[in-house]
Amino acid sequence: MHHLLEGEPEMNGNGRSELTQSFRLRDCALVSMATGLTAQNLREFKDCLERVHEGSIYHHFWGRFLQPQFDEPEYNNDFAAWVYHGLHEKALAERLSVLDPTEFEDIEQLRQELLDRVEDYLYEKEMVPWSMADQQLHFVRSQIVVLDTGISLDHPAQLTDVLDSLSLGSIFYHFIDARKRTHDRSDDFSSWLVGWGEKYEDLRQEILALDPYFSSLKELRWILSTLFKDYFKERSGE
Repeated sequence: MHHLLEGEPEMNGNGRSELTQSFRLRDCALVSMATGLTAQNLREFKDCLERVHEGSIYHHFWGRFLQPQFDEPEYNNDFAAWVYHGLHEKALAERLSVLDPTEFEDIEQLRQELLDRVEDYLYEKEMVPWSMADQQLHFVRSQIVVLDTGISLDHPAQLTDVLDSLSLGSIFYHFIDARKRTHDRSDDFSSWLVGWGEKYEDLRQEILALDPYFSSLKELRWILSTLFKDYFKERSGE
């Protein structure tokens, strides 16, 4: 496989060749990097949130899909999980866990919502919650390394044959990371379908309706595979 660092030019934003309209399947991996910021209590957590690079906030919400940090499925991001496991503040953990990053226009809006919820909670508490020395929150960022699988698809129906076998890294790259690359913050699959005009618009709308945040990559792969198989099975006789 050919390794592509994030941002390397080769294809357009949705993995589609401008000339052939083919879909180049990618895989990816995340490489974690320390930011140097660490929180041991809730006030330090708020201070770090105010100044940490937005890539760290992205990682702590989305990186869990490829690099799980906690075994507690009830909490949907690393911040909520740390507040619960490290600070033992269940009420705040629940307030942070319900945040869906897809509902915010950008990371800065998500950052502000996090800060507002933490600040409100601090106002309610008489004492600042602390974690044990070995339960600090270490803010990290991640660099995405993109891998070219060498597989190119020429028609959307071909996805029915490959989606089941796609790696979780491919699902992450094309369905989650794509939202940082496409102009309309959509996934690569639905963006590719735009190039086929109105022919697959109903399928595209079904894909766009999927919220990736509260599913696992395995669940997303199954849902996408089912959508494509059902769609083209219904139209096999047309």
